[in-house]
Amino acid sequence: MSDAAHAHDDHSHGHPSGIMRWLTTTNHKDIGSMYLWFALIMLFSAGTMALLIRAELFQPGMQLTNPDFFNQLTTMHGLIMIFGAIMPAFSGFANWQVPLMIGAPDMAFPRMNNWAFWLLPVAALMLMASFLLPGGAVAGGWTMYPPLFIQGGISYDLTILAVHIMGLSSIMGSINIATTILNMRAPGLTLMKMPLFVWTWLITAYLLIATMPVLAGAVTMLLTDRNFGTHFFNAAGGGDPVMFQHIFWFFGHPEVYILILPAFGIVSQIIPTFARKPLFGYASMVYATASIAILSFTVWAHHMFAVGMPVAAQLFFMFSTMLIAVPTGVKIFNWVATMWKGSLTFETPMLFAIAFVCLFTIGGFSGLVLAIAPVDIQLQDTYYVVAHFHYVLVSGALFSIFAGIYYWLPKWTGHMYSETLGKWHFWLSVIGMNILFFPMHFLGLAGMPRRIPDYALQFTEFNQLATVGAFIFGFSQLIFLVLVLKTIKGGDKATDRVWEGAEGLEWTLPSPAPYHTFETAPVVR
Repeated sequence: MSDAAHAHDDHSHGHPSGIMRWLTTTNHKDIGSMYLWFALIMLFSAGTMALLIRAELFQPGMQLTNPDFFNQLTTMHGLIMIFGAIMPAFSGFANWQVPLMIGAPDMAFPRMNNWAFWLLPVAALMLMASFLLPGGAVAGGWTMYPPLFIQGGISYDLTILAVHIMGLSSIMGSINIATTILNMRAPGLTLMKMPLFVWTWLITAYLLIATMPVLAGAVTMLLTDRNFGTHFFNAAGGGDPVMFQHIFWFFGHPEVYILILPAFGIVSQIIPTFARKPLFGYASMVYATASIAILSFTVWAHHMFAVGMPVAAQLFFMFSTMLIAVPTGVKIFNWVATMWKGSLTFETPMLFAIAFVCLFTIGGFSGLVLAIAPVDIQLQDTYYVVAHFHYVLVSGALFSIFAGIYYWLPKWTGHMYSETLGKWHFWLSVIGMNILFFPMHFLGLAGMPRRIPDYALQFTEFNQLATVGAFIFGFSQLIFLVLVLKTIKGGDKATDRVWEGAEGLEWTLPSPAPYHTFETAPVVR
């Protein structure tokens, strides 16, 4: 059939084109691409807010902002990065790769897939619009703690609604992914033969389905406290603000693993490819991922050591938090063992994956420090905590997203990206990120509180260092943008086996066998 005949055929069946194609598409690849573009736009929006925050903190005193606007920036930066950048980016990977990796023709519920995506830009616009409302955006922190959150203006209601819509999108996407993985695998692809990326998303989907309704409950109670005279969290009416923290963190801690488990999956695909070895300890990786997911529901109050909880509760949450480090350590050991004596090459995806393993481990160790209740009470709400979670979520989640995009971009576009630009992006990002976040450990240990736009003179040097790092890190993302646009436009054609090594490597070394490509069902031997 000629191209012209194809075009005529498409037209006669009324296939939409232009903007309608994207609004109505049910194709998992289209939807995956839209998630990734949306995440990139949100990354630059929230990143700009972060640069404003760092510019304000370059020296003591008030320079660019007022305290209220500064706190609006910190709140929005957090909400948009989590719900607008990291989670949608991983959803983009899931939409693109899960059907291909399990030999499914598409997702289980294609129309729901489309709806789950299009809720996101609506919610994002609502969040952003709150800057323009009387009183400005929310200044109460991304955690939305009462009593601060009970007092604010209408932007607080808008934020609650936006969080609801984003949660709805996550739940629909997760039901879709879990159903697809459980029901649409190619014949012979048993659960313990699935690529690890698919496993991590199956477990992440269950976490999202379990925790998002908890967040919805918490913010609904806030909404009724604000507008309908209830007193769930209002101490004046017999409510308890600390109850909000319990409910919020019962969602919030599994959420942290929702933001990192897909990253583990991506890295577990990339390291075996460039080490030219199957993944070490496949089964233990699956069990470790499941253990992390289950244990994540037992650690929530380690965010709350400073609220005056009983010593028995402090001990329980301290030990359960230390326990969750064990399966994470198993994973790090397995990645290192996979690289051990492999014939490694250092293309951009592998560089980001190795940086992930090294820097995520630093974030893990500072997490163990914060797990110790008496230490945490000292470091609560200082820059040490900021350093900890940015090592986990920037060098963890974000670097793995970069790694995955470099790894699969030739597959997605048919073109090879510029390795030179990729390496520039990598080195500037890694150097900038460490200059930005490493000094924050010292600021926190010295007692500098977070979410404060002004600070005492003794903190100046480390803050200036961090701000310089922020601008290096922030502007190096423009290289990434240029690289992606260049790759989509053209460049060398990607071969069938992009990452082919001396051993005749496939797209991914399946771990364990059977050998399979993405486009066809696995051969059952």
